[in-house]
Amino acid sequence: MKISGRRNKGSVGGVDLSPMLDVIFQLILFFLVSTTFSVLPAINVNLPESSTSRGVETSSITITAKEDGTLYCNEDKVSMKELEKILKEFDTGDRPRNEFPVSIQADSSVANGKIVALFDVIRYSGFSAVSLRTTGKK
Repeated sequence: MKISGRRNKGSVGGVDLSPMLDVIFQLILFFLVSTTFSVLPAINVNLPESSTSRGVETSSITITAKEDGTLYCNEDKVSMKELEKILKEFDTGDRPRNEFPVSIQADSSVANGKIVALFDVIRYSGFSAVSLRTTGKK
């Protein structure tokens, strides 16, 4: 007599990882959506300290002067001549040029003459709402 026994080859003990992967995916999505990101300036300068400074946040033109003499208009590296040309051709939209904000952020070791030259170029281009960026005293 031949007895044919069925062997259950398909049931090997194991854990189904699909539900755990679903939960981990949901947690990753939750943290990505709920995290706030801060926008940091791309050009790092050592701003001078001021005890009377106050925070102002506007959409403006930012001119950066680094210690080594490098100039940036917003995030584009420019020379003084190129800066003058960019400012003269800058479209302020419906705002008058003399009210459109321009901020200068210069390294604390940049010479006063360089900052005065920047002011001259800015004013010559028709902008008069100029501010200097500083950091608060620590």
